[in-house]
Amino acid sequence: MPLRTLRILRASPTWMNPQSQLSKHFVRFSSYSSAPSGTVKINGHDVSVPTGIFIDNEFRSSLSGSKFNVENPATGQTVLEIEEGKGEDVDVAVEAARAAFEGSEWANSNPVWRGELLYRLAQLMERDKEDIIALEMMDTGKTRKQAANLDFPGSVGTLKYYSGWADKILGLTSFNIPGTFAYTRREPVGVCGQIIPWNFPLLMFIWKISPAIATGNTVVIKSAEATPLSALKCCELIKEAGFPAGVINLVSGFGKTVGNAIANHMDVDKVAFTGSTATGRAILKSAASSNLKKVTLELGGKSPNIIFPDADIEKAVEWSAWGINMNFGQTCHAGTRIYVHEDVHDQFVAAYTKRMSSLKVGDNFDESVDQGPQNSKMQYEKILGYIQSGKDEGATVSLGGKVAEVAGRGGKGYYIQPTIFTNVKPDMKIMREEIFGPVVCISKFRTEEEVLREANDTTYGLAAGVHTKDYERAIRITNGLKAGTTWVNMFNFVHWSIPFGGYKESGIGRECGEAALENYTETKAVYYNLGVPAPQ
Repeated sequence: MPLRTLRILRASPTWMNPQSQLSKHFVRFSSYSSAPSGTVKINGHDVSVPTGIFIDNEFRSSLSGSKFNVENPATGQTVLEIEEGKGEDVDVAVEAARAAFEGSEWANSNPVWRGELLYRLAQLMERDKEDIIALEMMDTGKTRKQAANLDFPGSVGTLKYYSGWADKILGLTSFNIPGTFAYTRREPVGVCGQIIPWNFPLLMFIWKISPAIATGNTVVIKSAEATPLSALKCCELIKEAGFPAGVINLVSGFGKTVGNAIANHMDVDKVAFTGSTATGRAILKSAASSNLKKVTLELGGKSPNIIFPDADIEKAVEWSAWGINMNFGQTCHAGTRIYVHEDVHDQFVAAYTKRMSSLKVGDNFDESVDQGPQNSKMQYEKILGYIQSGKDEGATVSLGGKVAEVAGRGGKGYYIQPTIFTNVKPDMKIMREEIFGPVVCISKFRTEEEVLREANDTTYGLAAGVHTKDYERAIRITNGLKAGTTWVNMFNFVHWSIPFGGYKESGIGRECGEAALENYTETKAVYYNLGVPAPQ
């Protein structure tokens, strides 16, 4: 069935220049050609995956005809070829989203129905759970422990949570102003552009679309070029769930083309981005220089993890290990800077090194494995570069610091040993910059004032942890930490019902919880005159 004819607002070659006028030239695309589904063999089981861009509830070839390869990080080999969207495809997707947003079926939709759609999608995901988990593992290198016990239930839980919010987004009423009645409406923003990262492709896809749909918006979303498969599979289920055509559109492709086009598009009302701080800064500039679209950003981190002398050392070791082993350090809130009080420093380092050395690195489909491959060759080489930097600057490698040899791989795949640096100075590159890999730095401290100063001495402010049995101290320290999420006697625990986001250069706005709904609504005030005379 051909894509319905869409009128596309096309821009002149200089449209990204805020000084230029938006072109009035229109081009018609009567149809795309259909894109076939692909098949990926995972552990002897064939899993079908759509390979096209998803616009107006159809999977289509890109207008340019370009494609890109998706590789398995465990082997470095290509597993599938995906249609590569570009700016012209974003134009079509935005037009489809705009038509859906303004169409009566969606614009006047019962919020209960929107909630039912989200819940139905969750049910379909549960039905196809094993295929989705397998795709996520193969595409990202995640272990089953993480894909099945963290990412998948977190995604389904998020959908169900926001399905319950859809009919509870209410305004306020007031008779407090003499002679008037006033009320507010929470209205959807419109067409929302969303750009998600490669480290949690399934979870981030769901985190983005759920509050947007619950509040009545339409979506054009870009998946990361390294990990597009679970989002494509979810779009197949979105159509099956009964979402109207054009409500959710997915354009797979690269940041410099698809991401840039979304950020600069004059008919996108809001953009949400999760990724690096550098890219977030560029998106903010693009939003400002185009149509001043609303922006939320969830960006990088360099999270401190503080161990006080009264902490339960055994539990602190376990949570600190999870603080870096979650997704093998490829998470923005990883606990990469561990500050240990001098009274327990040696004890903690010995126990922590023993625990980290017990982690098994290998085939992520082996259920006994704790750490699979890093996500891509680029990320693998970046991490190794940081490890070399730490060595060159004089930090001590207490564990790891090398490529991990995995039996049967013949040197293929992107495996790195869990790495611990000690004797680290505050100005070292490994202490200042986000590494995004299985690398931690351990530093010694003496007083609360000293450790708070060092913990906050960063441009980031996403997360932080403190381990202590003294809850008065815990309150003092968590109050003093400049971070959007703080943990006491735990680390890397995030729930869909609690706001998540950062201070400083770690972002703008919050994901998850009721707070995320603010990102996707405009508040309209309405006044009724109940007898107030006009001013003379």
